[in-house]
Amino acid sequence: MREHDPHHSHHLDVHNTQSRLYNEDLAPLKENERSWGWFEIFNVWSNDIQSLFGYTLAASLFLTYGLSGWWVMLAIIVAGFVVMLMVNLTGRPSVKYGIPFPVLIRASLGVNGANLPAVLRAIIGIFWYGVQTYFASTAVTILLNIIFGEVEGSFLGLTTTAWIAFIMVWLFQLMLFWFGIEPIKRFLNWAGPLVYVVMIVLMGMIWYQAGDALLPAIDSIFSADNNYDGSPFFAFTAIVGTMVAYFAAVVINFGDFSRFLRSERDMKLGNLIGLPINMAFFSFIALVITAGTLVLFNEAMTNPSDIVDRVDTLPLTIVAALTFFAATVGINMVANFIPPAYDLANLFPKHISFRKGGIITAIIAFFVGALWLSFISQIGIVGFVNAVGAVIAPFFGILVADYYLIKKQQLDVNELFNDSPTGTYYYHKGWNINAVIAFVLGGIFSIATVLVPALSKLEGYGFLLGAILGGFFYWLLMKKQS
Repeated sequence: MREHDPHHSHHLDVHNTQSRLYNEDLAPLKENERSWGWFEIFNVWSNDIQSLFGYTLAASLFLTYGLSGWWVMLAIIVAGFVVMLMVNLTGRPSVKYGIPFPVLIRASLGVNGANLPAVLRAIIGIFWYGVQTYFASTAVTILLNIIFGEVEGSFLGLTTTAWIAFIMVWLFQLMLFWFGIEPIKRFLNWAGPLVYVVMIVLMGMIWYQAGDALLPAIDSIFSADNNYDGSPFFAFTAIVGTMVAYFAAVVINFGDFSRFLRSERDMKLGNLIGLPINMAFFSFIALVITAGTLVLFNEAMTNPSDIVDRVDTLPLTIVAALTFFAATVGINMVANFIPPAYDLANLFPKHISFRKGGIITAIIAFFVGALWLSFISQIGIVGFVNAVGAVIAPFFGILVADYYLIKKQQLDVNELFNDSPTGTYYYHKGWNINAVIAFVLGGIFSIATVLVPALSKLEGYGFLLGAILGGFFYWLLMKKQS
């Protein structure tokens, strides 16, 4: 493969702009089109962690494994470091070449094979988009109930008010998306910090009400009545694994965001502040609030909307509901809307633009969100996160092994848009069979950790093991061939 200067990699030849693999949204971004700094990346993460689902997951982990609250908090911080290292690896090529994830993965899976991870990633994104839309609507439901009072009637487990809230949030997100990436960036930049203010106020109020009983409770309160029978070490590492799996989808397609960055330094700084440092702060807040609700109400409450409802101070309720709504919408745009829009555009670049991909995403996600409460959520939240992470885990390993070990950090960007059989990344009919085999081998194992009872002790590690195995098998097969 020929060496080339990455700074000239943006000049695609005319032949390729006519290619079926090309459209404006997938093309490399020029230096002058990149306006993101470390603060934007920090906000991608802070919105991801502070969403209502992120909080609910963190709170559930405090209650699931019977560890002291401080140990759970440490495990969440360790996960922050692991995720940071992983996104620094997947983000780097996109900072260098300005290309989104579906284009980058063509180098390892082939120009047609890239559709496999893109479609799986799109399905997962669309699913989460529906779920997070539902979570954001719970905050709006509280507001509507305050203003108009409860409305009678319910359908599929949602009250009339909840349905109105759900449709409002769904339309608001579609509108935000329609205005493009810059307004989304501005929205995130104020939503992220504001959520912290509200969470700190909520923590302060609960701490004040619980008084001296709170800090001693953190040590003992979570280990009382739970049925986890593994060793504390296993519990600790399973929490790390589950938190990493929560970020799985964003870890794999982090290039969809890092392509907007001015420099790799900005990426690394944003990831450091946004992941381990941010998670330390956030998990401490989640810890105090979860322990506080146990002390105050004798029940563990994991959805912040419910907690705000119980604390019963009208101004706080209104501000908190608006803020939770903002943060959840923020992460939804970042993690679950933009990637499927790119992924769907990658399937048929000549027919589906970024915008069309977004509309398809929104329509399918509407039904997912509508069915969340009555049907989908019954499956169990932690196992669900692990299963979803496990499916796409091997692609992380394949992408990293290919870029760093096989391609030695040199890609020919023109060739990523070349669909002729002589193209560098055409492999066999557009598919790199080695990558597909590595995906299947890694995927079978990682999904088994979730589905096979005998392997249930490994459930939290599904994503990490799948990623390592996928990368290892890919490296092995490619080495054999060369």
